[in-house]
Amino acid sequence: MSILFPKVRKPREWDYRPIYYDKEKEARKDKLARLHRGSFREAHEANTHKRKDTQRKSKLVFWIALLLLLIFVFHYLL
Repeated sequence: MSILFPKVRKPREWDYRPIYYDKEKEARKDKLARLHRGSFREAHEANTHKRKDTQRKSKLVFWIALLLLLIFVFHYLL
């Protein structure tokens, strides 16, 4: 049977979909990528560093004021 009717392979199908550049779609995609988890996390980390710096400065001011107060009290009372 294969001698009289040989098997012929089917040609491979070619499924070509042309890709067009859509400026609005690319802009939405970039905006979504920027708003994804990383940017919120980076903004949060930037704010925590600022907060830590202000807390450190306020603690330093507190200890300097306390030291000056103690020096003043011991100098004039003793």
